[in-house]
Amino acid sequence: MKTLATALMLSMTVLAAGAQAAEADQTATRAQVQAELQQAKVSGQYTFGEEGYPAPIAQKSSLTSQQVQAELAQAKTAGEVTFGNLDYPPVAAAETATSLTRAQVQSQLAQAKAEGLVTFGNMDYPPMGS
Repeated sequence: MKTLATALMLSMTVLAAGAQAAEADQTATRAQVQAELQQAKVSGQYTFGEEGYPAPIAQKSSLTSQQVQAELAQAKTAGEVTFGNLDYPPVAAAETATSLTRAQVQSQLAQAKAEGLVTFGNMDYPPMGS
């Protein structure tokens, strides 16, 4: 019984070694791996370190630089592009235009102050309006 078990174990070992040898023949060579790595670096699929994670996907655009600049200028005019925290949320340029005069705005502010709708500072928060 021991010889049968030993024979089976030896045959299994030989078969496993043969399977590993077959896999070793199918692996890429060092030159192939280096070529694949270089190709991945060129296409932007490979990054190094934490700063480049995840790898950016290269975007292909058919627009020229002038077309992109024209679109940016149009978006700025429409109020769709902001810069910094003071411009948030973006407000379209058409929304900022008003037909009220300065005197009308000042009278509306005085009325809102009288009704307690406008507050200044921390002492009168929340506003106690009617």
